[in-house]
Amino acid sequence: MKISYTIMCNNDVNLEIALSEILANEKVAKAIKSEFGKGLRNLTLVSNDEASLSLKTEKEVHEFIVSKNDFADILVLAEEDARKHKRIKKECEGVELVDIVTLD
Repeated sequence: MKISYTIMCNNDVNLEIALSEILANEKVAKAIKSEFGKGLRNLTLVSNDEASLSLKTEKEVHEFIVSKNDFADILVLAEEDARKHKRIKKECEGVELVDIVTLD
């Protein structure tokens, strides 16, 4: 099996921000108006639906191979792999499994 994982750290960010909240910010609104409405006056920014943006820490995905017999120990083996390759830093705590693929 091919196991994919990322390292979890204390300063990781995972925010979801509503588009209406972004457009309500004066600095953002001013930047959008000046970029896309050059020379125009009395512009209003409106969003039609409740779209949102995600602000996440970009993570590197690491992979390793284990046998099918080790399925119950995948998380422990992923943590061992991270320690072996010195991927867990000072402010990082553990691993998050991203994907498990069965190989033929």
